Amino acid sequence: MTKKRRARTKLQRRLAGLLALAIALLGIGTLYSFLVPEPQTAQAQEDPAVVRQGEQIFNNTCITCHGAHLEGVEGRGPSLVGVGEAAVYFQTSTGRMPAMMQGAQAEEKPPVLSPEEVDAVAAYVQANGGGVTLPEQRGKELRGDNPARGGELFRLNCASCHNFTGRGGALSSGKRAPALDQVTEDQMYAAMLSGPQSMPRFSERQLSPSEKKDIIAYVKSVTDGNNNPGGDSLGGLGPQSEGLIGFIVGMAALIGITLWIGARQ
Repeated sequence: MTKKRRARTKLQRRLAGLLALAIALLGIGTLYSFLVPEPQTAQAQEDPAVVRQGEQIFNNTCITCHGAHLEGVEGRGPSLVGVGEAAVYFQTSTGRMPAMMQGAQAEEKPPVLSPEEVDAVAAYVQANGGGVTLPEQRGKELRGDNPARGGELFRLNCASCHNFTGRGGALSSGKRAPALDQVTEDQMYAAMLSGPQSMPRFSERQLSPSEKKDIIAYVKSVTDGNNNPGGDSLGGLGPQSEGLIGFIVGMAALIGITLWIGARQ
């Protein structure tokens, strides 16, 4: 009887251990499904042909620097695993990629890829590397309805690099924050999502989608040339150019008054 009880107890322990292992594996799988981003976009799932087209374009234009499996090539280009379609769209639609040469930062130039090719490469990278996806809205749909709030958020989060009205400015180590005059709504939203070069990423905890759209509305209101009720914008550089003009006009007025007083005496 004692041997039977011992054998039964040993069997129960083994079964309990297997059950605990199964529960642990199930828990790890559940956490993985929640924490790891979905590797494919809806576009990639609906149209695999777009992904295949993107792979061909990637192999022709990007593989030398970013590797055959998006792993990156040391000294040439970073890994694209996890960057998402938002980063790919920004870099390729602005002509920064493919890059002409290595430098402090990739320079903006006319895009090499067509809009259809940009979307295809973005779908390929998203399908194989995952990451941040673009919103469904495009163009003017990304402009919020509260540019005043957007101005406050822009001055708080963006003006230190891009200037108060989006005219850009110099950064350290030969880098530069670009002017936002010709940047589209899609590119601005993608930049806030992906954080290109020295720019930080803004998650939904930092800036909600509606706040991002309000920032875009503010930038468009000050870069479209329709927000200069006081006259000429003086380059839109704020107190720098205004102070310089005030100094020049003030000094000229003082010199003129001094010469007029001297002539009268």
